[in-house]
Amino acid sequence: MTVDKSAVSEMSGDWHVETFVDGDLAIGYQVITVSNTPEDDGTAIQINDHGNIWEFNAAVPADISSLTFAGSNLESIVDDYEITVSVTNGSITKNGTTSTSGRTVDKISFDIEFSDDPGTIYHIEGYKRTGFLEDEH
Repeated sequence: MTVDKSAVSEMSGDWHVETFVDGDLAIGYQVITVSNTPEDDGTAIQINDHGNIWEFNAAVPADISSLTFAGSNLESIVDDYEITVSVTNGSITKNGTTSTSGRTVDKISFDIEFSDDPGTIYHIEGYKRTGFLEDEH
């Protein structure tokens, strides 16, 4: 039996991330999810913060081969909260950082601006969830 992977499986998963504004920590570790879009055509990833950072859930254009992503004025799909987001400098680096417990893991990093807070750039950075209890926050 063969199991088909999502077109964006190399970028998908739960991520423990911190949020910074002007280099200062604004929000400590929270979990976001990166997954395929409903189309699963390999041209975009879905980023959902589950209300942990700002209440956003947006499809972001992605280049799977370079593990990068970015897009402007992207619709965020959250009930009763209509905003757009702009994502820049998005990247995933395989084995690019260490988890809280010291394991080598994938790194995610991107900047995001929210239409209801124009001019403020939030830098979000962290590591892929390992499943080990000592890496949970």
